[in-house]
Amino acid sequence: MASYADPSSDERVEQVEWAESGGGPLIAIPEVVLPFWSGADGDELASDYDRACEVDGLIGLLPVGNTTALVLGDEPAATAYLPEHGTFVRWSAGESERELPAGVPAALATAAWGREVHWQVPGTVVLFDAAWPGSGATRAGHLRIALEPGRYAVRAAHGEPGPETWIGLVQLRPLGR
Repeated sequence: MASYADPSSDERVEQVEWAESGGGPLIAIPEVVLPFWSGADGDELASDYDRACEVDGLIGLLPVGNTTALVLGDEPAATAYLPEHGTFVRWSAGESERELPAGVPAALATAAWGREVHWQVPGTVVLFDAAWPGSGATRAGHLRIALEPGRYAVRAAHGEPGPETWIGLVQLRPLGR
């Protein structure tokens, strides 16, 4: 987990935690099935990581254990979760950590959303590099996100909240419980 807060700034900035990838997709897996994710390891012809890399587009769902995981595809961008917006924010370009969350409301309002998927979540999920096995995902470089159990509509888009700022958005909207 990385933080990009500017320590030289006099302004008090709420610190946002970011998960990063070594080059492949990030994946949000329900905590209860983490042991079933083998990452790039495994004896299969195609590893779990290979399955995640095959997701075409910004988002996709993969079976893991008796539930599904959300793959954040497209590019291996540093990603934070902003619960006040129910949104994963993916850092494509920007001057500072501070300007990314500040631009999210404008980006959400003007986003051209792609296809929507429905994700059944049993509770808390862990976001991490899909190459790691689930058993090691909580050691470092992960985000633990407390979600209410239920169905979520998930949609994704790219946003440009400023002239030099580009972000990816993956929004989770609760559906009827």
